[in-house]
Amino acid sequence: MPASGAVTRSTLRQQIADALRDEVLAGRMRPGEEFTVKQIAEQYGVSATPVREALVDLCAQGLLDSDQHRGFRVRVFSVEDYKGIVEARALVVDGMFRRAALPGCPQVHGPALVSVRRRGEEAARAARGGDLNILVGYDLRFWRELCALAGNAYISDFLHRLRMQSWVFAVPHLRGAHDISACLWTGHDEVVSALGVGDFEAARVLIAAYNDDSLTWAERLPR
Repeated sequence: MPASGAVTRSTLRQQIADALRDEVLAGRMRPGEEFTVKQIAEQYGVSATPVREALVDLCAQGLLDSDQHRGFRVRVFSVEDYKGIVEARALVVDGMFRRAALPGCPQVHGPALVSVRRRGEEAARAARGGDLNILVGYDLRFWRELCALAGNAYISDFLHRLRMQSWVFAVPHLRGAHDISACLWTGHDEVVSALGVGDFEAARVLIAAYNDDSLTWAERLPR
């Protein structure tokens, strides 16, 4: 019985964390928004313990900040923060592609890319249509699956965290854009196509251009 209870609590903790993460990534919980464990527990009709654990998990992922006197709040990322995140993810992906091109490294082309290609196609389609609700989820899955093929779970987890943080910054700004589709990257399937033929240099060039565009976009935002 104790083991079953532990599993139930762990599962509830994960469900709450997933639900709140989705709210933050969708921009429905906006940067700087404050709340307490009690408020979230009442919202979901659960006890405080799994809620507190879920919120601590999201703090560890860099999505929330905690204050022992005021509770929790959605992390506020500045333009400079975002530029640092873009630089970090650029270095990670560039290094991943360089490593993947070396003899004896796990292959990130061929049949293993089938699932990643599907994610990329859906992400690109959502970006072209300006559908952020669909894009964010598929974009995160695309990069997580692509990095997983490189065979290093630490790289995959680190990049996933960076990409979540970049979306937390970007989504509120994008929702206020006049032409949102013009601000969104649609090159997921192009990257997959390059990797599909083992052209790592072409993939690196595409990602470098994407990161440059991200920085240019951020520079135009009000400080």
